[in-house]
Amino acid sequence: MRGEYKTPGGKLVGVTVACDPAGFVTSCSIDGDFFMEGEEPEQQAMLSALATALRHGEDLATVFAAHPHVRLIGADANAFTIAFRRAVGMSDSAQSPSPARQASPAYSDASASPDAHRTCEQVERKAERRRRARWQTLTPEVIHDIPRMPQEQMDLDIQLAERVAAGRMPPTLRFWEWAAPAVVIGRFQSLEDEVNLERAQQSGFTVVRRCTGGGAMFIEPGNTITYSLYAPRDFVTGMDIEESYRLCDQWLIDALRDLGIEASFSAINDISSSAGKIAGAAQRRFPPVGKGPGAVLHHVTMAYDIDAVAMSRILRVSHEKMKDKAVKSAVKRVDPLRSQTGLSRSEIVNRLMEAAGRRQPPVMPFA
Repeated sequence: MRGEYKTPGGKLVGVTVACDPAGFVTSCSIDGDFFMEGEEPEQQAMLSALATALRHGEDLATVFAAHPHVRLIGADANAFTIAFRRAVGMSDSAQSPSPARQASPAYSDASASPDAHRTCEQVERKAERRRRARWQTLTPEVIHDIPRMPQEQMDLDIQLAERVAAGRMPPTLRFWEWAAPAVVIGRFQSLEDEVNLERAQQSGFTVVRRCTGGGAMFIEPGNTITYSLYAPRDFVTGMDIEESYRLCDQWLIDALRDLGIEASFSAINDISSSAGKIAGAAQRRFPPVGKGPGAVLHHVTMAYDIDAVAMSRILRVSHEKMKDKAVKSAVKRVDPLRSQTGLSRSEIVNRLMEAAGRRQPPVMPFA
């Protein structure tokens, strides 16, 4: 039995349980499109402890207190509790879901006073200037990579982040090219609940899992633009998670605006315009390797165009996941770059590379 709960403005938590004939829970597992930060073993230990605590009806606050160096992003203890209660057929009780994040001042309620709006806009403009200034200190190498198969892309992302973490590679912004269609699921997602695997295989889609949290991505080589930033870990020092996402993508916001798109940050990790979602991002921090600086991996997938029929056949999008969206369809929620710019995919990639920094021709820079 399965239960789901999506924190308003945050992420989805899924809990799957099995029960014996007497109704006692014999197993419990957790999945979702939430994010986690902290050392890898501690994250896994915390998830396992949360599942055990749910199964035995224990206080989840104790689990969080026992793992002070792990941060859950996009959900909270209440989300896990509600998802578990739904899985076992109980009501949501009197839980009061708390947002996973406070609304950013730049996106406050429309009913606020004009003076408040002006103040919020001024705060956001100052924040944008700070992000641009820090980006200028990074000066990443900009690479347009060759087409690669989906699993190779997943493996290479980790390898390059580890090279930066070891101090063996400078900051790099790599634009991907896909050699085959794929569905890329987030690190904590349930494959069976996110993807119709039979239809994906019949349609020639490879299903792979990335090393970061977040939701499933529907990838078609000619309809998708993907890039990864590999930067020393101190690039995001002193920032909370949401601001680190904005730092890594401020250059993209500026580039999209230059293309005529009124792009802005939305939710924790999305980039949107008034027409819909444009891109989704995910991050992972890598510890220092040897005497290296450590690294932050930040990757983004953008929709240039979408085969809406194929996407709706292959991805499973639950009602719970869409309940706090302005639209009820995952397809309608995404508005591709093609319709918003009228440019070809290659033109957009070239413009983005120019905006990000020094352009290089397509090469094979990595062994």
